[in-house]
Amino acid sequence: MQNNIDIKKEKVDSTSSKITELEERISKTKYNKKTQHAIGLYKAQLARLKIKQRARSKGKKGIGYAVRKTGDGTVVILGFPSVGKSTLLNALTNANSPVGSYAFTTLTVIPGILNYNYAKIQILDVPGVVRGAAAGTGRGKEVLAVIRNADLILILIDVFDPEHYKVLQKEVYEADVRINQKVSDVKIVKTPRGGINIGTTVKLTKLDNKTVEDILKEFKINNANIVIREDISADQLIDIIEGNKVYLPAIVVLNKIDMVGKDELDKIKSKVRPNLDVSAEKNIGIEGLKELIYRKLKIIRIYLKEYNKKADMEEPLIMWQDCTLKDLCSKLHKDFVNNFKYAKIWGSSARFPGQKFPKLEHELFDKDIVELRMK
Repeated sequence: MQNNIDIKKEKVDSTSSKITELEERISKTKYNKKTQHAIGLYKAQLARLKIKQRARSKGKKGIGYAVRKTGDGTVVILGFPSVGKSTLLNALTNANSPVGSYAFTTLTVIPGILNYNYAKIQILDVPGVVRGAAAGTGRGKEVLAVIRNADLILILIDVFDPEHYKVLQKEVYEADVRINQKVSDVKIVKTPRGGINIGTTVKLTKLDNKTVEDILKEFKINNANIVIREDISADQLIDIIEGNKVYLPAIVVLNKIDMVGKDELDKIKSKVRPNLDVSAEKNIGIEGLKELIYRKLKIIRIYLKEYNKKADMEEPLIMWQDCTLKDLCSKLHKDFVNNFKYAKIWGSSARFPGQKFPKLEHELFDKDIVELRMK
C-alpha cells in the first residue's frame, strides 16, 4: 500500500517539475518567427500536463460553495483578502456582509441584490483569493468555481496593492476562465482518416500550418478537418481543442482611492488601468459602478402590450442583448413558443410602429414594445 502511495507521489512530483520546466522555458524564450513553432508546442505540452495534473487531483475534495443564481444577472466580486469586497457589496446592495480590517473575514459566499433600472442583479461576495488559488491554495478552487457560473466578474484591486491585478489575471486564466474574450472562430471536425487538412479564410500571423498540425497531434488528433476564420494564437487554438473554457466579461475596479493623493493615484492607475476607481467606504464612484455593471451585463428592457390596450411602461421585462422573440416567449411561459402566431413591435427593432413579425428568430432591442399573438 505504501509503495502505491510513493509511486503516485513520484508521478505527481514528476508532472509538477515538468510543468515548472516548461513554464520557465516559455518565459525565457523570446517570441519571434523562428521560435513561434517551438513556443506553440511547449504550450500544447504544458496544457496536456495540466490536464493530467487536474485529473489526478479530482479526488481531493475541498469545501464547496453552493450558490443559487437569482435575479437578472450574477456578478462575482473577486479579489485578495481585505481589499474591501464586503464593504463594496454593502455599498452596492442591501446585503449585510461582515466587514473587518483583517484577512479572511468572508468565510462563505454572501449574496446581495442590486436594484438598478428595474433589473435585479445578484452580487456575490466570495472569500478572498491568493497566489496559487487555481491550484487549491486558500480554498481557491472552490472560489474560482463560483465565478465560472457568473455573468460578470468584478475584479477589485486595493490601491496599495496594484500588483495583485496580474496575479488575479493568472489565477482566473488557470481556472479556465477567459475574461473579456470571445470563443475563437475555429471549427475542428475529427475524421477517421486522411490526416489533418487546414483551411483558413484569413492570413495567420501568429501560427503557421505546421504549428497548427503539431499542436493538434500533441492532443492525439491525427485526422481532422480544421477551418480557421480569424488570426488566432497558439493559446486560442489550445483553448478550442480543450473545449472547457468559460468566456466572461469582466470589469476592473480600483478601491480605497480616498487614501492616496492624486499623483500617486495616477501612477497606480497607469499600472492597473481600471475601468473605474472608487472608495466603497466613502461611497465615492458607487453610482457610476452600478451603471457600469448594468451596461457590461448587456441588459435590455422589453415592454409588453396586450391587444387593444396600452403598453405597460411601468414594469419592463428584463432580457439580454441579442435576445429574440423566442427567448421572450420562453421566459414568459413554457407554452408560448409552441403557440406563437406573430408579434407586433413598436421600437428600434421595427422598421415602422406596430410592424408584424411572424418568426420567432426576430432580434429585440432595448425599450421595444411587444404585443404577442397566440394561436
